[in-house]
Amino acid sequence: MKKLIKNSAFLIVFTSLFMACDDVETIQLNSDANTMVSLSTDTVILTEELAETNVLTVSWTLPEFGFDAAPTYTILMDVTGGDFSDAQLISANSNYSKDFMGNELNNKLLSLGMTPDEEASVDIKVLTRLSAYQEMMSETVTLTVTPYSSLLDLTTNLGVVGSATPGGWGNENIPDLPFYTTSAANVYVAYVTLRDGEIKFRKDNLWTENYGDTGMDGTLEAGGDNITVTAGSYKITVDMDALTYTIEAYTWGLVGSATANGWDGPDMMLNYNPNQDDWKAVVTLIDGEIKFRLNNDWGVNYGDTGADGTVEVAGDNIAVTAGHYLVTFNLNTLEYSLEAMDVWGLVGSATANGWDGPDQKFVPDFGINEGYYYIHGAVLMDGEAKVRQNDAWGVNYGDTGNDGSLELNGDNIPVTAGTYNITVNFSVDPPTISMYAW
Repeated sequence: MKKLIKNSAFLIVFTSLFMACDDVETIQLNSDANTMVSLSTDTVILTEELAETNVLTVSWTLPEFGFDAAPTYTILMDVTGGDFSDAQLISANSNYSKDFMGNELNNKLLSLGMTPDEEASVDIKVLTRLSAYQEMMSETVTLTVTPYSSLLDLTTNLGVVGSATPGGWGNENIPDLPFYTTSAANVYVAYVTLRDGEIKFRKDNLWTENYGDTGMDGTLEAGGDNITVTAGSYKITVDMDALTYTIEAYTWGLVGSATANGWDGPDMMLNYNPNQDDWKAVVTLIDGEIKFRLNNDWGVNYGDTGADGTVEVAGDNIAVTAGHYLVTFNLNTLEYSLEAMDVWGLVGSATANGWDGPDQKFVPDFGINEGYYYIHGAVLMDGEAKVRQNDAWGVNYGDTGNDGSLELNGDNIPVTAGTYNITVNFSVDPPTISMYAW
């Protein structure tokens, strides 16, 4: 790890070596080169109404280095008393200030594990980077904050059940596939991946109130016939006032030279996130470019003309560097983000890519179940598997004893061929894994 060098009232000398013939040049920083940080306010109470409002400006002085320099700056934010080892990092490039919109600051606070609607405080520092070997950390300033819950509640008591679903016609371990509310009253939507089979719609995971389609005419009847479907990913929309429904092929994915399958696809599939009404995926990318597109087809695709974090129909390719990312795509605002993060994946002879990977990625819980990770519809072969971090063996878990409890560097997990919903829970010690075949 690089050493962070903190200036004080004493003179600090950096030595840089330039190999030009046999000459050696020494660069000396002025004693007042330390970065001084200030906040536009010392208290922020966040609400949903302030989501698009500038609620905080963090600014800092331009250090006097004693020579021409082109520093870059990174803001570090951690809970008060923390050691900044798990701080939120916000790049400011070469600017001397950073404005925070309410939703951006709120997301950073929630990522630090702060409790919504409770006053707390965070410490803020600014890292000045001159080169890979020359860095300085500012003094700490403290901000009193109250975050709000950014989670939506789009859940309904209506679900999809049937032989085409993971839970079949009823499984206490796998609930019905959920419908979510929309902007229209009593119109609900479900985003589902199905296999060949049949489905019906029912409430509360019970048969007391269920709907099918007698005559297969797009009209629902209470207790009606099963609805035949073929394998695929779909958007199902129901109007419970008119008792009508539609089923259409529907996926959003990432495509491009930075993805495993290149520009021809199939795309890296995004998952609907009902807690924020957006689409997310955990992916490993290589140096290259990406775009977002619908249904593995170029008929509807989005890129980012101007590289400003907002997409346009048929916009420019989005340049990315190799790494592990949480990708977020919001169809309401047409905004997107790629957040570098540690990722968890399933690896082994039972998986499509074997023991060498790349691994099949788990999706973190985007709601209230912090520490939970999921793979839904994992198609596995007879073989073995393990859970590991970042496609590498430095951190890996197995199940010694095959009892559902994970151990660091534990035994391989035996797998019988099938399609599985897999849940890993890192919120407990030891972590646990559950695998339900469907």
